[in-house]
Amino acid sequence: MVSPPIFVAMVADAGMRSPYQQLKGQILAAVGLSKDAVHLYIGIGCLLISVLVLRFAPTAYRSLALGLLVSLGMEAMDLRDNVRYREATRAVASLHDLVNTNLLPYLMVVALRLRLGPPPKAAKRPKAK
Repeated sequence: MVSPPIFVAMVADAGMRSPYQQLKGQILAAVGLSKDAVHLYIGIGCLLISVLVLRFAPTAYRSLALGLLVSLGMEAMDLRDNVRYREATRAVASLHDLVNTNLLPYLMVVALRLRLGPPPKAAKRPKAK
């Protein structure tokens, strides 16, 4: 059983944060990176998953969709926590996080498109009669 002083310290450390915010804090403490660096890694990781696992062309703009969806989901949870725990709404900080997560993958796709050209169009299949 947890002794009261340790339990009180844990509750005081948790504050009015959701489990999602606590998980983010634990991940940041474990990897030893800043929040901005983690956002960059998430964006690049989502681009790599789109290209390597989902098999989207690296020059296709749709390869950016996973990173955009993940970053929008993370920011939606952050904004929900801000409203739930009556913290100041951080709209500018959320926009900053969205740009941090998606800018580098976007620039990579644009650079690849400039170098390699757009992805080839899929051949149209003839209609069955």
